[in-house]
Amino acid sequence: MSVDVEEYFQVGAFEAVIKRSDWDDLESRVDYATNRVLDLFARHDTKATFFVLGWIAERHGALIRRIAEQGHEVASHGYDHARITSLEPESFRADIVKTRKILEDASGGPIRGYRAPSFSIGERNLWGLDILAEEGYAYSSSVYPIRHDHYGMPEAPRFAFRPVSGQPMIELPVTTVDVGGRKFPCGGGGYFRLLPYGISRWAIRRVNGVDRAASIFYFHPWEIDPEQPRVQNASAKSRFRHYTNLGRMEGKIARVLQDFSWDRMDRVFLGQPDGAGAGRGD
Repeated sequence: MSVDVEEYFQVGAFEAVIKRSDWDDLESRVDYATNRVLDLFARHDTKATFFVLGWIAERHGALIRRIAEQGHEVASHGYDHARITSLEPESFRADIVKTRKILEDASGGPIRGYRAPSFSIGERNLWGLDILAEEGYAYSSSVYPIRHDHYGMPEAPRFAFRPVSGQPMIELPVTTVDVGGRKFPCGGGGYFRLLPYGISRWAIRRVNGVDRAASIFYFHPWEIDPEQPRVQNASAKSRFRHYTNLGRMEGKIARVLQDFSWDRMDRVFLGQPDGAGAGRGD
């Protein structure tokens, strides 16, 4: 179980209409929404991995400490949600080094995992995985093996693999389900929020049963915050993707926490690359 901790205005869908220079002037909702996530996990006795932006940790240090103190893993989501496709190798290296220091200072513990903003590591910038391995990350969860208009690496393996020869770092793709030889997303996010819950439950059970593997699931705190401000100048497509079913998402997350057993990504996968034992049906 994983959570990408970012503000509602930092998502990729709004990057063309909201300037980074305006972020500090916008209403912050991340503390409120992430605390709702923490309360939800506590009610269901669930531990998770929180991929946190360095920008968030600089401004909400107490929140990051609370995540760690409640037994969750803190991992890196980069500094300010810049897609890796917009960075050069050395600027990417600087980003992950800077963010790791911020998160370690805020959480009081080591940072071993990384997830690229918008799953923005693919065929054209696999050097990002090389740099993560060089900087000592134990795992990445930055590749989504589907075809999408904003991201995706359809030819990538569906489950844990070692992307850099001679390096121990593992890549943990967000989970897909195989239907007739085609991959379909079933790892949470917008697909989970937009589609009926039964589809995701069936798909996760199929991964557990047919593939005998754990599922990697993710969502964002803003997805359970229906009272967040509306960004009116975004495209109709972006507004549909972002705002549909916000009021239903918390209940759906509660159902997936009840129907399956979940844990932190470091506990499930480090030293146990096949992921047996978590993200599995009861």
